[in-house]
Amino acid sequence: MLRVNEKDVSFQAGMTLADLARGAYADADILLVNGYPATLQTVLFDGDQCWLWPRGKVPSAEEMRHILYARHSPGVQARLQECVVGIMGLGGLGSVVAIALARMGIGALLLADYDVVEPTNLNRQQYFVDQIGQKKTAALRDILQRVNPHVALNVIDQRLVEDDIPVLFKNVHALVECFDDPAMKAAGLRAALQHLPGVFYVCASGLAGYGENNAIRTRRLYPRVYLVGDEISAAAPGEGLMAARVGIAAHHQANQVVRLLLGAENEAE
Repeated sequence: MLRVNEKDVSFQAGMTLADLARGAYADADILLVNGYPATLQTVLFDGDQCWLWPRGKVPSAEEMRHILYARHSPGVQARLQECVVGIMGLGGLGSVVAIALARMGIGALLLADYDVVEPTNLNRQQYFVDQIGQKKTAALRDILQRVNPHVALNVIDQRLVEDDIPVLFKNVHALVECFDDPAMKAAGLRAALQHLPGVFYVCASGLAGYGENNAIRTRRLYPRVYLVGDEISAAAPGEGLMAARVGIAAHHQANQVVRLLLGAENEAE
């Protein structure tokens, strides 16, 4: 059996990529066998994994779903695709969390920020130099549509206040706090504890500088509420917010969301 574009295809001795290209893959000009570039004359062997793809073609929703099913397993992917995740703040943490979840094929993202992309954001946030001056909601939406155009995206382009949070995020399965402002971090946690009892909440504190990798950890604060960070470091001269450590914390947050949505933390939803 061959694996062709993540689908099983019967194998016959002496087959080449040209035999596959005569069928449904006639327009393919990117040819890979077991991860390496190949040609139409490449002889195939039982068990080979092949990709035949037209350059520039965007995978359809069904093709993307099939790719993710093959990478993550159908059960895991089916669960992620039915979930909605809210992200409050689209800076160094939020932009990384959103991209990670989009790559994993989350069903929908609800993205909130009021700010614009500034030159000083580029050292750690996932924006490009030609996006300086754009609203972060619009800039990140453009990036995410290039990462996975089949994730449903909704944006909230306003400065959040505590009273807004339970209203705006009442329908998400998980909410990720990515604020810079300590006052809004406290407000988000209060709103989650008091008004969003059915929502998983993942917040962050302590990720500045270039300190030890493993000082960043994830721990449970309350039922359904988790905190990521070293809980000590703060931005200061000589210990600014830097891409690598912010990225570690952001990926802790994204992975914790996935663990919660998939039931790995034994937190009944």
